Amino acid sequence: MWKHFLSRLPKKSLKSESIDSGRGNSGSHGPNASSNLGHGRPNSAPRRTSSVVFPASVISGIEPLISFKDVPSSEKMNLFISKLSLCCVEFDFRDPTKNVAEKELKRATLFELLDFVSSNPPKFSEPAILAMCKTCAVNLFRVFPPNYRSSNSHHASENDDDEPTFDPAWPHLQIVYDLLLKFVTSSSLEAKVAKKYINHQFILKLLDLFDSEDPRERDCLKAILHRIYGKFMVHRPFIRKSISNVFYRVVFESEKHNGIAELLEIFGSVVTGFALPLKEEHKIFLSRALIPLHKPKSLGIHFQQLSYCVTQFIEKDPKLASTVIRGLLKYWPITNTQKEVMFLSELEEILEVINMVEFQKVMVPLFWRIGCCINSYHFQVAERALFLWNNDQIVNLIAHNRHVILPIIFPAVETNAQNHWNHAVQNLSLNVRRMFSEMDDVLFLACHSHYKEEQEKINLDAEKRKEAWEQLETAASLRPPVAGNIAVLVTPLATSITC
Repeated sequence: MWKHFLSRLPKKSLKSESIDSGRGNSGSHGPNASSNLGHGRPNSAPRRTSSVVFPASVISGIEPLISFKDVPSSEKMNLFISKLSLCCVEFDFRDPTKNVAEKELKRATLFELLDFVSSNPPKFSEPAILAMCKTCAVNLFRVFPPNYRSSNSHHASENDDDEPTFDPAWPHLQIVYDLLLKFVTSSSLEAKVAKKYINHQFILKLLDLFDSEDPRERDCLKAILHRIYGKFMVHRPFIRKSISNVFYRVVFESEKHNGIAELLEIFGSVVTGFALPLKEEHKIFLSRALIPLHKPKSLGIHFQQLSYCVTQFIEKDPKLASTVIRGLLKYWPITNTQKEVMFLSELEEILEVINMVEFQKVMVPLFWRIGCCINSYHFQVAERALFLWNNDQIVNLIAHNRHVILPIIFPAVETNAQNHWNHAVQNLSLNVRRMFSEMDDVLFLACHSHYKEEQEKINLDAEKRKEAWEQLETAASLRPPVAGNIAVLVTPLATSITC
């Protein structure tokens, strides 16, 4: 049985594929070299995977079923390459009854490789790194089928709470991911040598996998990409740019991607390591990628991670607070109350760390929008907006700028206190009203007097409008009825939407 299994491996001349460790020459395996990965795949359908990414791997002339402990140290790296080549054979894990013995052999071999990489082996040679990258490419890199839940973008937001899809091949994939993680973090892997194989194309393929429906796979990818970012400094700008491109596709094209939360978690830890002053590249990323990520309907899936990233930027450079608030006001949801509550929560976090200068730049449009939220008929939005006055830092900002803010906010608070249908919102409005009175009684009375005058004008205009309509109705009733289907021109009223 083992002979039959091993016969499915790519067959090459051992002489032509053996590597002289003294020379360390891998030049014969250029990017145009062909790959024979498909020989070992049942139902051999061609896959758009590693044949493009990696050249043909070296297969050592060592029996791959031998244990590592049964070979001398000088041969362990060759055995490592041989076992990796054995694991390039693929199986269909959707059918658990097919190739049971072969799958178990592959699983046992992967565990052997994992133990070897974890046991502080000697420095990995270029052929070993190449074989490792190829094995990971064969087993991990794949194109996901279309997701029926995201095929209709109109219903995308309704499916945010659906149960995740679990890959039937996960028990196998998990071992490969663990092996790759151990390999990347191993002290035996030199970044200067490995960057030739863990290259831009390899990283792009990893990023494509973040769209997996399986949350377990995305967690593994998050750990691996974070380690690659930390170890391969030469790839850091490319990784940041590639993540930005994923965000751009979500904002401007698809509005749906399964791995945005995980990518934001990676970037959240990256932002904390940015040197000061921030580079212009990082500020552009904030304004063009992170802030527009508030726009998609699926914001709830990645809101916590996004809010954390934005807050980290502001802590690094407080001058960015006004930029972020302007961005939030630009993308403020009008008809989605759940997103509105999220925006108010993020706004509170930003106002806790903002300085007075940046606050004064945006306080007028900001509190105009908060006033609209206070008057919202959705009680959760109104309640969340009024909760801002429970934050001492925000109250302090308002107190220092009360002559500007109070005239903007007072009409919304007074209207709520008198007319809002929800008793909890009414009580919160009365509490805020009392705080304004205690803060500056003279200003409060002036605002109250102005509010009364405005209400009287509004009531007077309403009375005039009502009288005009009554006169029109009376005049219309005195005219003879119109016979037939005669079109009547109706001029629409000039209306303006304030919130």
